[in-house]
Amino acid sequence: MSEGFTLWFTGLSGAGKSTLASLVAEELRRRGHRVEVLDGDEVRTNLSKGLGFSKEDRDTNIRRIGYVCRLLARNGVIAISAAISPYRAIRDEVRAQHDQFFEVFVKCPIETLTERDVKGLYRKALAGEIKGFTGIDDPYEEPLRPELVVETHIETPRQSLARLLGRLEQAGYIAPSGARR
Repeated sequence: MSEGFTLWFTGLSGAGKSTLASLVAEELRRRGHRVEVLDGDEVRTNLSKGLGFSKEDRDTNIRRIGYVCRLLARNGVIAISAAISPYRAIRDEVRAQHDQFFEVFVKCPIETLTERDVKGLYRKALAGEIKGFTGIDDPYEEPLRPELVVETHIETPRQSLARLLGRLEQAGYIAPSGARR
């Protein structure tokens, strides 16, 4: 297998996508891999500036992230996407454009996300003060067959990381820790 592949984190806002993406990127770099992280918030600021949150704009944003991931992966980089990517059809479209694609569903119940939410966005959305909030009044379509589901309300970030690395090793995307590439 070539070194490059796409590692795609999907899940609701605050579920832990960016945290886990950062942890796995750090470990993969430590193991000698070339890694780039495309964080949803950063992409919206730099690559998708001007896009709103309509379904069409969200789809365009995810297609752009998928395109950049594909370019990176085909050039031997492990491309990590950490974006909500709420719509299943677009995630599946992006998957179909990649030779090697590993989807991680970062799952966490709304109740826990509301408790964790330091900005109070979930409370505002639940109160109707924010419209079009993913998981509240805009849909989030869970993946049907992700390669891995991590439940961040049950596991610590390090436990999720360990399971993710184990699955990547098992699937042949990366060599086991300590093994030569």
